[in-house]
Amino acid sequence: MTLTLDLPPEMEHYLMQEAQQQGLSVEAMTLQLLAKSILIKQKQIEAVDVLQSWIDDEDSEEQQETGQYLLQVLDQDRLSDRKLFPQELKGITW
Repeated sequence: MTLTLDLPPEMEHYLMQEAQQQGLSVEAMTLQLLAKSILIKQKQIEAVDVLQSWIDDEDSEEQQETGQYLLQVLDQDRLSDRKLFPQELKGITW
């Protein structure tokens, strides 16, 4: 597919400079940046889908157990004796 773009001068200058630094043509640099942008967007969508599946998971008991386990492990794996999630602050700060 052929695509014609009217770029602002700043963007054109940026693309030309980046292409020169990478030893690529402006077209190749533009394609590389576009592909990278699409890949990032796809990964974001996948991450959102995973998070949404966790939110939609109806097993609240398992979620509670997992949360408690996570808090316990985070408190155990510390160089300090001070806990990140002390029981006396539950419901106040976390």
